[in-house]
Amino acid sequence: MSEAKIEILHEGRFLRLLKDRHWEYVERTNSSGAAFILAVTPEDELLLVEQYRLPLHARTIELPAGMIGDDEGFKGEAVEASALRELEEETGYRGSAARILASGPVAAGMTSEQLHLVEITGLTHVHAGGGVEGEDITVHRVPLREVHGWLERKRAEGLQVEPRIYAALYFQGRG
Repeated sequence: MSEAKIEILHEGRFLRLLKDRHWEYVERTNSSGAAFILAVTPEDELLLVEQYRLPLHARTIELPAGMIGDDEGFKGEAVEASALRELEEETGYRGSAARILASGPVAAGMTSEQLHLVEITGLTHVHAGGGVEGEDITVHRVPLREVHGWLERKRAEGLQVEPRIYAALYFQGRG
């Protein structure tokens, strides 16, 4: 197969729109992927975050997550280190260990971005969380035994529930 010339259709601060032959797709300009975090407190609660997402024009319930190496100070950062940092920023929980459970494409037909589902253990609550400047994150501690009903109630309230939560629950044995 001959290698096609990839055309840059548009480049912004965070995203680049590309065309390869007949296909258009997006790639991140300043990140090597994204970490999505499975974190369960010592009280057997799943940590989830709620925030308004502009592309959806809606509030969402998601796993804590973040871009890997997206800031000058974090270039070359390992997936596990990024996940530990993001968990603490967003939820206020510091973890003692992180391991990658699964890695793969986020949305293979739309973006080249890779995701990493990371389990963080050894949690200690160190501050309120809520994210960094410019983020407005609400932290939810949901008892694992109630998580499915809780997610359905949030969906009924009009929030969007991110499906990666169910993948994390599968790995946690609650899928």
